[in-house]
Amino acid sequence: MSVINIEKDDKIAIVTIDNPPMNTLSPEVIQGLDEAFANLNMDDEVLVILLTGAGEKAFMAGGDIKGFPHKIGNPNLVPQFLKTHGMFNRIDFSPKPVIAVINGYALGGGCELAIACDIRISEEQALLGVPECTLGLLPGAGGTQRLPRLIGEAKAKELMFTGEHISAEEAVTIGLVNRVVPRGEGLEAGLKLARKIARNSPAAIRNIKKAVDEGIELPFEKAIQREAELFQELFLADDVKEGVKAFLDKRKPEFTGK
Repeated sequence: MSVINIEKDDKIAIVTIDNPPMNTLSPEVIQGLDEAFANLNMDDEVLVILLTGAGEKAFMAGGDIKGFPHKIGNPNLVPQFLKTHGMFNRIDFSPKPVIAVINGYALGGGCELAIACDIRISEEQALLGVPECTLGLLPGAGGTQRLPRLIGEAKAKELMFTGEHISAEEAVTIGLVNRVVPRGEGLEAGLKLARKIARNSPAAIRNIKKAVDEGIELPFEKAIQREAELFQELFLADDVKEGVKAFLDKRKPEFTGK
């Protein structure tokens, strides 16, 4: 039985982590997610990707702590950690919007997985946090870098220094998640948002994501230059021709992503 399941709903792919009971970040899950996103990132028929957890308990309740003891004292773990980073980066740097649907615990590696996505929708019962310090560790799947960029340095340090779990309502207040929905309604809310995104120009969405993701790492003047380059690129694409013509014709555009 696969720990990663993929369904397709028109132009939307739903990736579900199915590693009961808590969907922990096992080596099998890491490998499965890496393969799933490698394929979906290249699939021209998929415009938006949803990522969620199976069951009602957890999106992902963190790393596989039962596997930690054999790592203690090992001075050669960096290649293994970089492999995990590679999977998270494949999600983060996907050319397509990735929406996390948080349907339960999102702790440690689970919270880090959620923040590697572009947008996060959380059900009201979810708890989020990065409690690695309570184990004598740090958030080692990109959390020390992505979390401050998302919610600011001070709040990120507070969460990482205390290891506290926070509610979905607090998470939306600090910008950790985009919105909170009632229990059991996360997937439908994610699909609704994904369908809205998928109606727009895939070329434009792709370049918007590039502009934001690349620009945030650059000095402002260079980021503006990069935005101009990506804007110019769209004016050479087919989608802008269709979008402008549809607007003038007062009809819905039929984008191809080219």
